Amino acid sequence: MKMSSSKWNALAWMFLCCGFSLFSGSCMDGGPANGMVDFKGVYYDTQCMIQHTDPYLVGEPLRVYLLAYGGQQAPSQVLRQILAYNVYLPTSSILIAPIAMLPWGFAHILWRLLTAIALFLTASLIWSFGANYSLVLTSGIACFFLLNCEAIFATGNTAGVAVALCVIGVWCIMQERFIWPGMFCMAVGLLIKPHDAGLVWLFFLLAGGVYRKRALQTLVLTVVLGLPSIVWISEIAPNWMQELHTNLRLVSQPGGSSDPGPASALNGKGPSMIINLQSDFSIFRNDPHFYNLASYLVCGTLLLIWAIITVRSRPTSSRAWLGLAAVIPLAILVVYHRPYDAKLLLLTLPACAILWAGGGVIAWIALLVTLAGVVMTADLPLAFLMMLTEKLHFSEGVAGRMMTTVLTRPVPLILLAMSFFYLWAYLQRDAERG
Repeated sequence: MKMSSSKWNALAWMFLCCGFSLFSGSCMDGGPANGMVDFKGVYYDTQCMIQHTDPYLVGEPLRVYLLAYGGQQAPSQVLRQILAYNVYLPTSSILIAPIAMLPWGFAHILWRLLTAIALFLTASLIWSFGANYSLVLTSGIACFFLLNCEAIFATGNTAGVAVALCVIGVWCIMQERFIWPGMFCMAVGLLIKPHDAGLVWLFFLLAGGVYRKRALQTLVLTVVLGLPSIVWISEIAPNWMQELHTNLRLVSQPGGSSDPGPASALNGKGPSMIINLQSDFSIFRNDPHFYNLASYLVCGTLLLIWAIITVRSRPTSSRAWLGLAAVIPLAILVVYHRPYDAKLLLLTLPACAILWAGGGVIAWIALLVTLAGVVMTADLPLAFLMMLTEKLHFSEGVAGRMMTTVLTRPVPLILLAMSFFYLWAYLQRDAERG
């Protein structure tokens, strides 16, 4: 089908926005020693496996990194911690191994380009669906999405590729086009970051019909693709599961890089902040037993309601997009996530466009909550929020803690509001299915 000039203009703007993010993110690179810190972590984890050494042994990836640079370039404290504790599943390493075999200078440029291509393709596919309902709305949000990917390009975090592959897989399954490439993309996304793509896959499994068939086929692909990496790591490091568990515990302890509490060195700091619900509950009581239990109760209750609706609903296109929009914020809230993982919110755009086309008060609420979620998980607004609030200090009372949560950590509250709204819309559409 021939596209109108307005749609070609929208695609051109999306391309320019992606290019701006790629350029500005590359400019934020910390140099050959400290740039691309997240990708450098998985790159040297994989280098360990290629050299047949245990990547989960504390400090082993750091040793390989220092050996590669001959001790001439000391890593920053952040990079040192990333290289000290490998927290990636071995399934991510086997998929990145072809790139990890290349010299670092070429590998990190190739990874940036692959990430840019994946993100642009992802936004274009979702835009192509939403534009049928509202070209202006869909184009504006897609452009804003691509304009705020600096952190992904600066750090090289695998979330950029993992989320993009997951979204591409969803589009292929929903549109019933390129089914096997789509399922392959979703399987790879699951292998790289299962906590990003896991609940998306679960939706298709629970939805029944052809969606369940696609979910089971994707599961088979995931096992087939992931099994060689398990065999590979088991030969190199027979105790890798225990070592991975230890590394996860160490980075999550008070003051660690993945600690959602106020003692974390990175939490609450702009585009690097932790955005799962534990982050907000920790303000009121910085005890993992409390904030984990509270988060699981809230998210678990909403997930149970969502699962019941999904199982009993007939899997039409509009209901499916609403079901995905309801679970995406919960997928981010329930376990450890940072803003780059929230690029998954792009999957809420079709549901927003569908509701917007219906008009009325619901359309405006859909636009408001979706914009709030997309904007407040974006890099530039988060950096601006950090500058505004970094010197704010509130009392230790309940009112002060509430102000701290609302003003310095608003993202989990916004995501929770998104989930409530789309879950309600999903329930309403299910009630009207007859």
